[in-house]
Amino acid sequence: MIPTPCEVYMAMAPIDLRQSFDRLAAIVREQFGDEARSDAVFIFHNRLRTHVKILARDATGLWIHYKRLSRGTFRIPLPVPPGARCVRIDRRELEFLLEGIDAAKLRAAHRAVGLPR
Repeated sequence: MIPTPCEVYMAMAPIDLRQSFDRLAAIVREQFGDEARSDAVFIFHNRLRTHVKILARDATGLWIHYKRLSRGTFRIPLPVPPGARCVRIDRRELEFLLEGIDAAKLRAAHRAVGLPR
C-alpha cells in the first residue's frame, strides 16, 4: 500500500525496469536530487510506457510496486515543464495513472459538461 500522506514524483525519462531496489534508489538520488524516504514515492516507466515501477520506503525498508498494462500505455501527467527530469503529481493523478486514465482528457471532459475537476 502507498503511504499516506505522501509526495508523489514521476521520472520523465524512461529507464530499464530490470533494475531493482539499490539502483532505483541511486536514480532517485541522481535524477531527483532526493533520497527515497517514507513520505514520498517515486514512479519510473519504460520506454514504451507499458510498465511502471514505484519505489517507496516504509519503517522497515524499501519496497517496489510493479504494474504492466494489458493494453494501451500509461499517460504521463500534464503539463510537464520543458527539460524537467521529474514532476510532482498529486494522489488523484497517481490513481488515474495506475488505472490507465488520461487525466488531461478527463479534465477536458469535465470542462465540456461543466463538472468540477
